[in-house]
Amino acid sequence: MSAARDSAVGERPAAKKTKSAKTNKSPVEKPAAAKAGAKAESRTALVRRARRINRELAEVYSYAHPELDFENPFQLLVATVLSAQTTDLRVNQTTPALFAAYPTPEDMAAADPETLEQLIRPTGFFRAKAKSLIGLSVALRDRFGGEVPGRLEDLVTLPGVGRKTANVVLGNAFGVPGVTVDTHFGRLVRRWKWTDAEDPEKVEADVCALFPKSEWTMLSHRVIFHGRRVCHSRKPACGACPIAPLCPSYGEGETDPEKAKKLLKYEMGGRPGQRLKPPADYPGLPASPLGAE
Repeated sequence: MSAARDSAVGERPAAKKTKSAKTNKSPVEKPAAAKAGAKAESRTALVRRARRINRELAEVYSYAHPELDFENPFQLLVATVLSAQTTDLRVNQTTPALFAAYPTPEDMAAADPETLEQLIRPTGFFRAKAKSLIGLSVALRDRFGGEVPGRLEDLVTLPGVGRKTANVVLGNAFGVPGVTVDTHFGRLVRRWKWTDAEDPEKVEADVCALFPKSEWTMLSHRVIFHGRRVCHSRKPACGACPIAPLCPSYGEGETDPEKAKKLLKYEMGGRPGQRLKPPADYPGLPASPLGAE
């Protein structure tokens, strides 16, 4: 990446801040519903604010995408199962060798468990994950003709596949809209007061009710991108957040713009992303293969 491009990537939050200034809104301005003595936010106001946040995120993360490398529905399914309790980066560094050894469900169904375990060991919980991968591959071979099904009710019958994984596969491999509630998504939508639920299915239902179905999949990517790059769990970069004026939880993290900018991750901080093979429009650097970090 050129120095000019590095600079452009690093300055993305600042550019968004300038836009806020043009509309006479300070990036530290809090929404009326969050101010002391203000009336509770109405349902109509909540929907409007939520949809505005989505529009703002769509501008900032116009390149948002699933951060797992995959070339077909089976690879995405396997990668998503492996992503539990680890980073997408570690999964992406692990799957090239895995898919070279087991390119189809039939191949993985016949895998030697110990050999499979060693291939996926870097992702953690490798024994349980190997059991799930062999189990779901057997199910795909025996019940679905070696093809990944395109229905949620079928996907969730596969070993190791829950509603979150099913929505990832449906939305990104089949074009079926769905909201993916991972830890980042749940944390952010609660900070934004879109829901107060902790149960993932309730969170999904609450958020789906705020948006047209056509937005669900891309909304998920945008929120997760923002959670990984800016709105971190322990120390959100509030002072560098492009949607700070719309956030009722502004101030939970670092509000000084310069200090907040240092907290930005991946391409927002000028560093590599999580995919070894990112989409062509990704503005950052690709990740390094396993062992090359």
